[in-house]
Formats: sequence, C-alpha cells, structure tokens
Amino acid sequence: MREITYREAIREAMREEMKRDASVFQLGEDIAKFGGAYKVTLGLSDEFGEQRMLNTPLAEAGIVGAAIGAAIVGLRPIAEIMYMDFMTIASDFIINFAAKYRFMTGGKAKLPLVIRTQGGGGVSAGPQHSQSLEAIFAHIPGLLVVMPSTPKDAKGLLKSAIREDNPVLFIEHKGLYGTQGPVPEEEYLTPLGKAEVKREGKDITVVAISRSVLFALEAAEQLAPEGIDLEVIDPMTLKPLDEQTILRSVEKTTRLMIVHEACRTGGIGAEIAGIVAEKGLDFLDAPIRRVTALDTPIPFGFRLERFVLPGVEDIVKCAREMVG
Repeated sequence: MREITYREAIREAMREEMKRDASVFQLGEDIAKFGGAYKVTLGLSDEFGEQRMLNTPLAEAGIVGAAIGAAIVGLRPIAEIMYMDFMTIASDFIINFAAKYRFMTGGKAKLPLVIRTQGGGGVSAGPQHSQSLEAIFAHIPGLLVVMPSTPKDAKGLLKSAIREDNPVLFIEHKGLYGTQGPVPEEEYLTPLGKAEVKREGKDITVVAISRSVLFALEAAEQLAPEGIDLEVIDPMTLKPLDEQTILRSVEKTTRLMIVHEACRTGGIGAEIAGIVAEKGLDFLDAPIRRVTALDTPIPFGFRLERFVLPGVEDIVKCAREMVG
C-alpha cells in the first residue's frame, strides 16, 4: 500500500469530497493560494477556485458564524480555525448555536458543519498556540469531536465527518502533519464513534489520544523485551466515545493507563477513567493511571516544553510502576 503524509491524507479527503459533492466548500484564514498555516489546503484553490476556497479575515467568530449560516441553507462547509487556541473566540457560536440548533428544531433541521483546527504542542509555538482544549468541546452535547492519529484514520474520518449531518470538531495535531503511513487509494470511510486497537497486548490497556498514540506504540516496543505487554487503543472519536472497546480491553488486561497531551485537570482522561470506574471497576487489579501534560501553560522553550508534555519515557515509567 502506498504511504503518504498526514497532511496529504487530509488534503486528499477534502479534494475527494469537494469533487463528489458541489455543496462542500471551505473557508478560513489564508486557506486559498497560501494553503493554510500548515499547507494542508495547498493547491485546492487552483483546482476548485476561490469561490469554494474562501479566504477570510482574522475573525474566528465570523468564520464559524458564516459557516453555520451556510450549513443551515444546505451547504456543507469546512471551516478552518488556524489554531485550536482561537476556538475560544468562536466558542459562543459553536457551543450556543451549532451544538444546539438541531435539538432546538426538534430534529427537523440539519447542521452539516466541519470545523478543522490544529491542536497540541511540541513545536515551540508558545502558550497561546499549543493548547489541547478537546475536553471543553467534548463536554458539549450536540458536538462530535474527532482526533485521528494516523494518515489513514485522518482521511477516512474526515470524509465521514464531511458527510455527517451534525457539527463535527476535527482536531489535527500539528506535530503529526509530516508523519507518514499507509493509506488505501480506493474509496473508504472510517466510522465516527468507533475506537481501534492499534496494538494487541495482555498486561496494560493504554488509551492514548492523537499524537500520544505514536508515543504509546513506541513505548510498547521498548517495554516488550522486559515482558511488559501494552495494548494500545486509539479512540479516534472522543464524542461519541467507544466505551465498549475500552471496557473489553480493560477486562482482558486488568490495568488501565490513559495518555493525552491536554493538562491533567478536567482532561478527557478523567472522563475515560470515570467510565471504567463506573462500568468496569471489577475488572481492575490496580489503580487507573493518567499520563498527561502538567497543569501549566505550555512553555515556548523546547526543553521546558518537553518537561511539561508527556512523552515515551513517561509512558514507560508509568507502565513499569503499574506492573512492579
């Protein structure tokens, strides 16, 4: 199977959906000729024209508000918010309107909206361009939240998100854009709300989010010679969350570690831990552990950033403690 980058997989998904459905269009800051801050949309304006690849002012609330209006009248907008940190500027439209519109119309109206954004740290972008705010939006009923870790998942999930009739927040880790992986050339969709076991194991279930999946897989390879066998699960969709895949794994391994780049307090790891405590407490032979960022803004300096964010060595250390 061919290998392409995460960036190319997302671009390919959008190109295919724009070809398939004339109602799909994109809007955001510098997404046309410039190709966006991370060059994900590069070349699409040459192919589809700037009527379907709309550059906008630096106005996140305006971007999302316009996208909501377009979705209400039957289009399928893909709105790009350059950094996840700036989702806060558009949060009134997202939380108080997009998430509630279908409910408030008694299910009679649809809101097919995808909001793409870039989250995560690790690239020395500073405290206002490196946050992981997915738990804020996963908390809101009416929103779907997707965080793929591989090029194959990114393409399949984005195509499904574009065809979804409810608003989807599609979060891409900026540190993943250059990573490569196998992606089928033929048409495929990856279902929303379904987790995937990325590595089978018997000792510890590791539920990892976004780029942390790659770290967990690397940690598993380091630990294997020591006889510590990690099972790595990628939820891929945080809302709705595939609880059953996680619970089945914990029943098998009897131990659970959750890894994510968001800070610890109120992170999605607390929700996953709560679900397992409620529905799978009898499966556990050890306390649930969380490997997360520290509760601090993300520093700019590379060494400080590495200290704050979780990495492979943190997963390895935690796993050894859990079986020790």
